[in-house]
Amino acid sequence: MIFQTPQPSLEEEAAIERIDELRRQLRYYVAQPRRWVGQIRRILGARATQGSNSIEGFNVSVEDALAAMASGESVEAAGEDWEAVVGYRRAMTYVLTLAQDEHFRYTPELIRGLHYMMCECDLEASPGLWRPGPIWIRNDASGDVVYEGPEAEEVPALIDELVGQLEHDGGVHALVRAAMAYLNLVMIHPFRDGNGRMSRCLQTLVLARERILEPEFCSIEEYLGANTSSYYQALADVGGGRFSPEGDARPWVRYCLTAHFIQASSVLRRVRESERIWQRIDELRARHRLPERCMAALYDAAIGLRIRNASYRATLRTTWQLEISNQLATGDLRAMAQARLLESHGAKRGAFYRAGDPLRAISTEARQARKPIDASSLFHFG
Repeated sequence: MIFQTPQPSLEEEAAIERIDELRRQLRYYVAQPRRWVGQIRRILGARATQGSNSIEGFNVSVEDALAAMASGESVEAAGEDWEAVVGYRRAMTYVLTLAQDEHFRYTPELIRGLHYMMCECDLEASPGLWRPGPIWIRNDASGDVVYEGPEAEEVPALIDELVGQLEHDGGVHALVRAAMAYLNLVMIHPFRDGNGRMSRCLQTLVLARERILEPEFCSIEEYLGANTSSYYQALADVGGGRFSPEGDARPWVRYCLTAHFIQASSVLRRVRESERIWQRIDELRARHRLPERCMAALYDAAIGLRIRNASYRATLRTTWQLEISNQLATGDLRAMAQARLLESHGAKRGAFYRAGDPLRAISTEARQARKPIDASSLFHFG
Protein backbone atom coordinates (compact mmCIF):
# COMPACT_ATOMS: atom_id res chain seq x y z
CA MET A 1 0.00 0.00 0.00
CA ILE A 2 1.17 3.53 -0.78
CA PHE A 3 -0.18 6.94 0.24
CA GLN A 4 -3.57 7.58 -1.28
CA THR A 5 -4.56 10.84 -2.96
CA PRO A 6 -6.89 12.86 -0.72
CA GLN A 7 -10.09 14.21 -2.21
CA PRO A 8 -9.49 17.94 -2.75
CA SER A 9 -11.45 20.17 -0.40
CA LEU A 10 -13.15 23.38 -1.55
CA GLU A 11 -10.20 25.32 -0.13
CA GLU A 12 -7.72 23.25 -2.10
CA GLU A 13 -9.74 23.55 -5.30
CA ALA A 14 -9.78 27.33 -4.84
CA ALA A 15 -6.01 27.31 -4.27
CA ILE A 16 -5.47 25.26 -7.43
CA GLU A 17 -7.57 27.75 -9.41
CA ARG A 18 -5.43 30.64 -8.14
CA ILE A 19 -2.28 28.79 -9.21
CA ASP A 20 -3.82 27.97 -12.59
CA GLU A 21 -4.58 31.66 -13.10
CA LEU A 22 -0.92 32.51 -12.46
CA ARG A 23 0.05 29.85 -15.00
CA ARG A 24 -2.35 31.34 -17.55
CA GLN A 25 -0.70 34.73 -17.12
CA LEU A 26 2.73 33.15 -17.49
CA ARG A 27 1.64 31.29 -20.60
CA TYR A 28 1.13 34.62 -22.37
CA TYR A 29 4.82 35.44 -21.93
CA VAL A 30 6.11 31.92 -22.63
CA ALA A 31 4.19 31.73 -25.90
CA GLN A 32 5.83 34.87 -27.27
CA PRO A 33 8.94 34.29 -29.43
CA ARG A 34 11.12 36.82 -27.61
CA ARG A 35 14.81 36.31 -26.82
CA TRP A 36 14.58 37.40 -23.19
CA VAL A 37 11.98 34.67 -22.53
CA GLY A 38 14.52 32.09 -23.68
CA GLN A 39 17.15 33.54 -21.39
CA ILE A 40 14.94 33.58 -18.32
CA ARG A 41 13.86 30.01 -19.15
CA ARG A 42 17.47 28.81 -18.90
CA ILE A 43 18.03 30.80 -15.68
CA LEU A 44 14.96 29.20 -14.11
CA GLY A 45 16.18 25.77 -15.18
CA ALA A 46 19.57 26.45 -13.62
CA ARG A 47 18.04 27.66 -10.35
CA ALA A 48 15.84 24.56 -10.21
CA THR A 49 18.89 22.34 -10.73
CA GLN A 50 20.83 24.29 -8.13
CA GLY A 51 17.97 24.13 -5.61
CA SER A 52 17.26 20.42 -6.00
CA ASN A 53 20.90 19.44 -5.58
CA SER A 54 21.48 21.79 -2.65
CA ILE A 55 18.87 19.89 -0.60
CA GLU A 56 21.14 16.84 -0.85
CA GLY A 57 24.25 18.83 0.09
CA PHE A 58 25.61 19.34 -3.45
CA ASN A 59 26.22 23.06 -3.74
CA VAL A 60 26.99 24.78 -7.03
CA SER A 61 26.61 28.32 -8.31
CA VAL A 62 23.98 29.32 -10.84
CA GLU A 63 26.84 29.80 -13.32
CA ASP A 64 27.92 26.18 -12.80
CA ALA A 65 24.35 24.94 -13.16
CA LEU A 66 24.13 26.85 -16.44
CA ALA A 67 27.43 25.36 -17.59
CA ALA A 68 26.17 21.86 -16.83
CA MET A 69 22.94 22.50 -18.72
CA ALA A 70 24.95 23.65 -21.74
CA SER A 71 27.28 20.60 -21.48
CA GLY A 72 30.12 23.00 -20.74
CA GLU A 73 33.02 22.96 -18.31
CA SER A 74 32.77 23.68 -14.61
CA VAL A 75 33.38 27.25 -13.50
CA GLU A 76 34.05 26.57 -9.82
CA ALA A 77 32.40 23.30 -8.83
CA ALA A 78 34.47 20.13 -8.58
CA GLY A 79 34.24 16.50 -7.55
CA GLU A 80 30.89 15.23 -6.25
CA ASP A 81 29.20 18.62 -6.55
CA TRP A 82 29.93 18.85 -10.28
CA GLU A 83 29.14 15.19 -10.95
CA ALA A 84 25.80 15.53 -9.16
CA VAL A 85 24.71 18.56 -11.17
CA VAL A 86 25.83 16.96 -14.46
CA GLY A 87 23.92 13.77 -13.62
CA TYR A 88 20.83 15.77 -12.74
CA ARG A 89 21.10 17.62 -16.04
CA ARG A 90 21.23 14.30 -17.93
CA ALA A 91 18.09 13.00 -16.24
CA MET A 92 16.19 16.26 -16.65
CA THR A 93 17.12 16.50 -20.32
CA TYR A 94 15.48 13.13 -20.81
CA VAL A 95 12.44 14.29 -18.83
CA LEU A 96 12.03 17.23 -21.20
CA THR A 97 12.24 14.83 -24.13
CA LEU A 98 9.63 12.51 -22.62
CA ALA A 99 7.26 15.44 -22.14
CA GLN A 100 6.58 15.35 -25.89
CA ASP A 101 6.52 11.54 -26.38
CA GLU A 102 3.15 10.36 -27.68
CA HIS A 103 4.03 6.73 -26.81
CA PHE A 104 4.99 7.53 -23.21
CA ARG A 105 4.14 5.25 -20.29
CA TYR A 106 5.15 5.31 -16.64
CA THR A 107 7.07 2.13 -15.79
CA PRO A 108 9.44 0.93 -13.04
CA GLU A 109 12.13 0.69 -15.73
CA LEU A 110 11.71 4.39 -16.51
CA ILE A 111 12.24 5.30 -12.85
CA ARG A 112 15.32 3.07 -12.65
CA GLY A 113 16.67 4.50 -15.90
CA LEU A 114 16.34 8.08 -14.68
CA HIS A 115 18.13 7.11 -11.48
CA TYR A 116 20.96 5.59 -13.52
CA MET A 117 21.37 8.80 -15.53
CA MET A 118 21.37 10.85 -12.35
CA CYS A 119 23.75 8.73 -10.27
CA GLU A 120 25.91 7.04 -12.92
CA CYS A 121 29.12 8.55 -11.52
CA ASP A 122 28.43 7.32 -7.96
CA LEU A 123 28.77 3.54 -7.90
CA GLU A 124 27.99 3.46 -4.15
CA ALA A 125 24.47 4.67 -5.02
CA SER A 126 23.94 1.48 -7.11
CA PRO A 127 22.66 3.53 -10.05
CA GLY A 128 19.53 2.10 -11.63
CA LEU A 129 19.08 -0.64 -9.01
CA TRP A 130 16.61 -0.97 -6.16
CA ARG A 131 18.30 -0.90 -2.78
CA PRO A 132 19.25 -4.37 -1.50
CA GLY A 133 18.52 -3.81 2.17
CA PRO A 134 16.98 -1.53 4.82
CA ILE A 135 17.49 2.22 4.76
CA TRP A 136 17.49 4.89 7.45
CA ILE A 137 17.83 8.66 7.24
CA ARG A 138 19.78 10.32 10.02
CA ASN A 139 19.92 13.90 11.21
CA ASP A 140 23.48 14.95 10.41
CA ALA A 141 23.61 17.22 13.47
CA SER A 142 22.27 14.83 16.13
CA GLY A 143 22.87 11.44 14.53
CA ASP A 144 19.28 10.46 15.31
CA VAL A 145 17.28 8.32 12.88
CA VAL A 146 14.52 10.57 11.49
CA TYR A 147 13.03 8.19 8.93
CA GLU A 148 12.99 4.45 8.24
CA GLY A 149 11.93 3.22 4.80
CA PRO A 150 9.92 0.06 4.08
CA GLU A 151 11.68 -3.30 3.80
CA ALA A 152 13.69 -3.80 0.61
CA GLU A 153 11.61 -6.78 -0.51
CA GLU A 154 8.52 -4.52 -0.53
CA VAL A 155 10.05 -1.98 -2.92
CA PRO A 156 9.19 -3.59 -6.31
CA ALA A 157 5.51 -4.02 -5.42
CA LEU A 158 5.29 -0.50 -3.97
CA ILE A 159 6.82 0.96 -7.13
CA ASP A 160 4.34 -1.03 -9.23
CA GLU A 161 1.54 0.52 -7.20
CA LEU A 162 3.02 3.99 -7.66
CA VAL A 163 3.21 3.45 -11.42
CA GLY A 164 -0.40 2.28 -11.43
CA GLN A 165 -1.43 5.43 -9.55
CA LEU A 166 0.35 7.56 -12.16
CA GLU A 167 -1.11 5.66 -15.12
CA HIS A 168 -4.68 5.90 -13.82
CA ASP A 169 -5.06 9.42 -12.47
CA GLY A 170 -8.82 9.34 -12.01
CA GLY A 171 -9.16 12.99 -13.07
CA VAL A 172 -6.87 14.28 -10.31
CA HIS A 173 -5.35 17.71 -11.06
CA ALA A 174 -1.73 17.56 -12.26
CA LEU A 175 -0.42 19.60 -9.31
CA VAL A 176 -1.88 17.06 -6.87
CA ARG A 177 -0.75 14.07 -8.96
CA ALA A 178 2.79 15.47 -9.05
CA ALA A 179 2.80 16.06 -5.30
CA MET A 180 1.62 12.50 -4.64
CA ALA A 181 4.22 11.03 -7.00
CA TYR A 182 6.90 12.95 -5.12
CA LEU A 183 5.59 11.89 -1.71
CA ASN A 184 5.28 8.21 -2.54
CA LEU A 185 8.66 7.87 -4.23
CA VAL A 186 10.53 9.68 -1.47
CA MET A 187 8.72 7.65 1.20
CA ILE A 188 9.36 4.33 -0.54
CA HIS A 189 13.00 5.43 -0.76
CA PRO A 190 13.73 2.71 -3.34
CA PHE A 191 17.39 3.56 -3.96
CA ARG A 192 20.51 3.55 -1.82
CA ASP A 193 21.01 7.25 -2.59
CA GLY A 194 19.53 10.00 -4.75
CA ASN A 195 15.92 9.45 -3.61
CA GLY A 196 15.18 13.13 -3.02
CA ARG A 197 16.53 14.19 -6.40
CA MET A 198 14.65 11.35 -8.11
CA SER A 199 11.39 12.34 -6.41
CA ARG A 200 11.74 15.92 -7.58
CA CYS A 201 12.64 14.67 -11.06
CA LEU A 202 9.49 12.51 -11.14
CA GLN A 203 7.37 15.43 -9.95
CA THR A 204 8.70 17.57 -12.79
CA LEU A 205 8.02 14.76 -15.26
CA VAL A 206 4.36 14.57 -14.18
CA LEU A 207 3.98 18.33 -14.63
CA ALA A 208 5.81 18.29 -17.96
CA ARG A 209 3.60 15.50 -19.30
CA GLU A 210 0.49 17.51 -18.49
CA ARG A 211 1.91 20.41 -20.55
CA ILE A 212 0.49 22.94 -18.11
CA LEU A 213 3.49 25.11 -18.89
CA GLU A 214 7.09 24.53 -19.89
CA PRO A 215 8.81 22.65 -17.02
CA GLU A 216 11.24 25.48 -16.22
CA PHE A 217 8.28 27.75 -15.49
CA CYS A 218 6.33 25.34 -13.25
CA SER A 219 9.02 23.59 -11.20
CA ILE A 220 9.11 24.18 -7.42
CA GLU A 221 12.67 22.89 -6.96
CA GLU A 222 14.06 26.39 -6.49
CA TYR A 223 11.52 27.04 -3.72
CA LEU A 224 12.26 23.72 -1.99
CA GLY A 225 16.01 24.36 -2.13
CA ALA A 226 15.52 27.75 -0.47
CA ASN A 227 13.18 26.36 2.22
CA THR A 228 14.73 23.04 3.24
CA SER A 229 13.63 23.23 6.89
CA SER A 230 9.93 23.55 6.05
CA TYR A 231 10.37 20.91 3.32
CA TYR A 232 11.73 18.33 5.74
CA GLN A 233 9.13 19.28 8.34
CA ALA A 234 6.29 18.76 5.84
CA LEU A 235 7.59 15.28 5.01
CA ALA A 236 8.00 14.50 8.72
CA ASP A 237 4.44 15.63 9.47
CA VAL A 238 3.12 13.09 6.96
CA GLY A 239 5.64 10.29 7.41
CA GLY A 240 5.95 10.33 11.17
CA GLY A 241 9.46 8.86 11.02
CA ARG A 242 8.60 5.65 9.22
CA PHE A 243 6.80 4.37 6.14
CA SER A 244 3.17 4.84 7.15
CA PRO A 245 1.00 5.02 4.00
CA GLU A 246 -2.17 4.82 6.03
CA GLY A 247 -1.48 8.42 7.10
CA ASP A 248 -3.08 11.56 5.69
CA ALA A 249 -1.18 13.00 2.71
CA ARG A 250 -3.15 16.26 2.78
CA PRO A 251 -0.50 18.30 4.68
CA TRP A 252 2.05 17.44 2.01
CA VAL A 253 -0.35 18.27 -0.84
CA ARG A 254 -1.07 21.63 0.76
CA TYR A 255 2.64 22.27 1.25
CA CYS A 256 3.27 21.63 -2.45
CA LEU A 257 0.35 23.80 -3.51
CA THR A 258 1.72 26.61 -1.35
CA ALA A 259 5.14 26.12 -2.95
CA HIS A 260 3.57 26.26 -6.42
CA PHE A 261 1.70 29.46 -5.57
CA ILE A 262 4.79 31.21 -4.21
CA GLN A 263 7.06 29.98 -7.01
CA ALA A 264 4.58 30.88 -9.76
CA SER A 265 4.04 34.33 -8.22
CA SER A 266 7.80 34.82 -8.02
CA VAL A 267 8.37 33.68 -11.61
CA LEU A 268 5.58 35.91 -12.94
CA ARG A 269 7.09 38.85 -11.10
CA ARG A 270 10.55 38.05 -12.47
CA VAL A 271 9.23 37.68 -16.00
CA ARG A 272 7.56 41.10 -15.87
CA GLU A 273 10.70 42.66 -14.40
CA SER A 274 12.80 40.97 -17.07
CA GLU A 275 10.71 42.49 -19.82
CA ARG A 276 11.32 45.97 -18.41
CA ILE A 277 15.03 45.28 -17.84
CA TRP A 278 15.46 43.95 -21.38
CA GLN A 279 13.81 47.00 -22.95
CA ARG A 280 15.97 49.43 -20.98
CA ILE A 281 19.18 47.52 -21.70
CA ASP A 282 18.37 47.34 -25.40
CA GLU A 283 18.09 51.13 -25.47
CA LEU A 284 21.57 51.35 -23.89
CA ARG A 285 22.97 48.83 -26.34
CA ALA A 286 21.63 50.74 -29.32
CA ARG A 287 22.98 54.02 -27.93
CA HIS A 288 26.47 52.50 -27.75
CA ARG A 289 26.07 50.87 -31.18
CA LEU A 290 26.76 47.39 -29.88
CA PRO A 291 25.62 44.32 -31.86
CA GLU A 292 22.23 42.89 -30.84
CA ARG A 293 23.91 39.64 -29.74
CA CYS A 294 25.51 41.58 -26.87
CA MET A 295 22.11 41.54 -25.18
CA ALA A 296 22.80 37.93 -24.17
CA ALA A 297 25.66 39.07 -21.91
CA LEU A 298 24.16 42.38 -20.83
CA TYR A 299 20.92 40.80 -19.60
CA ASP A 300 22.68 38.01 -17.68
CA ALA A 301 24.98 40.56 -16.04
CA ALA A 302 22.03 42.78 -15.12
CA ILE A 303 20.38 39.95 -13.18
CA GLY A 304 23.58 39.29 -11.24
CA LEU A 305 25.49 36.65 -13.19
CA ARG A 306 29.22 36.68 -13.85
CA ILE A 307 29.93 36.68 -17.57
CA ARG A 308 32.80 34.70 -19.06
CA ASN A 309 33.77 34.26 -22.67
CA ALA A 310 32.60 30.63 -22.59
CA SER A 311 29.29 31.42 -20.87
CA TYR A 312 28.55 34.24 -23.33
CA ARG A 313 29.11 31.93 -26.29
CA ALA A 314 27.06 29.16 -24.62
CA THR A 315 24.10 31.52 -24.13
CA LEU A 316 24.21 32.56 -27.76
CA ARG A 317 24.50 28.93 -28.88
CA THR A 318 21.74 27.45 -26.70
CA THR A 319 19.27 30.34 -26.57
CA TRP A 320 19.94 32.36 -29.70
CA GLN A 321 21.07 29.44 -31.93
CA LEU A 322 24.07 31.59 -32.85
CA GLU A 323 27.68 30.37 -32.98
CA ILE A 324 30.47 32.92 -32.61
CA SER A 325 34.22 32.46 -32.26
CA ASN A 326 36.24 32.90 -29.09
CA GLN A 327 37.92 35.92 -30.69
CA LEU A 328 34.63 37.61 -31.60
CA ALA A 329 33.26 36.99 -28.09
CA THR A 330 36.40 38.57 -26.59
CA GLY A 331 35.92 41.62 -28.79
CA ASP A 332 32.25 41.93 -27.79
CA LEU A 333 33.03 41.74 -24.09
CA ARG A 334 35.79 44.34 -24.37
CA ALA A 335 33.46 46.66 -26.26
CA MET A 336 30.81 46.30 -23.54
CA ALA A 337 33.43 47.04 -20.89
CA GLN A 338 34.70 50.09 -22.81
CA ALA A 339 31.10 51.34 -22.86
CA ARG A 340 31.13 50.88 -19.04
CA LEU A 341 28.17 48.53 -19.26
CA LEU A 342 30.33 45.70 -17.93
CA GLU A 343 33.18 45.74 -15.41
CA SER A 344 36.21 43.50 -15.99
CA HIS A 345 37.56 41.29 -13.19
CA GLY A 346 40.44 38.82 -13.05
CA ALA A 347 42.85 37.91 -15.80
CA LYS A 348 43.50 35.23 -18.41
CA ARG A 349 41.48 32.04 -17.75
CA GLY A 350 40.04 33.55 -14.57
CA ALA A 351 38.72 36.65 -16.31
CA PHE A 352 35.04 37.49 -15.97
CA TYR A 353 32.72 40.50 -16.17
CA ARG A 354 30.03 41.88 -13.91
CA ALA A 355 27.34 44.48 -14.46
CA GLY A 356 28.51 48.07 -14.66
CA ASP A 357 26.73 50.95 -12.94
CA PRO A 358 24.18 51.55 -15.75
CA LEU A 359 23.03 47.90 -15.70
CA ARG A 360 22.87 47.80 -11.90
CA ALA A 361 20.75 50.97 -11.90
CA ILE A 362 18.32 49.45 -14.42
CA SER A 363 18.00 46.25 -12.39
CA THR A 364 17.48 48.13 -9.12
CA GLU A 365 14.82 50.37 -10.65
CA ALA A 366 12.94 47.38 -12.10
CA ARG A 367 12.81 45.70 -8.69
CA GLN A 368 11.79 48.72 -6.65
CA ALA A 369 8.09 48.01 -7.17
CA ARG A 370 8.39 44.50 -5.70
CA LYS A 371 5.88 43.53 -3.04
CA PRO A 372 6.20 40.52 -0.70
CA ILE A 373 4.42 37.38 -1.90
CA ASP A 374 1.73 36.55 0.65
CA ALA A 375 0.52 32.95 0.66
CA SER A 376 -1.23 33.19 4.03
CA SER A 377 -4.65 33.49 2.39
CA LEU A 378 -4.19 30.48 0.10
CA PHE A 379 -6.02 28.23 2.56
CA HIS A 380 -8.65 29.56 4.92
CA PHE A 381 -9.16 27.44 7.99
CA GLY A 382 -12.56 27.65 9.54
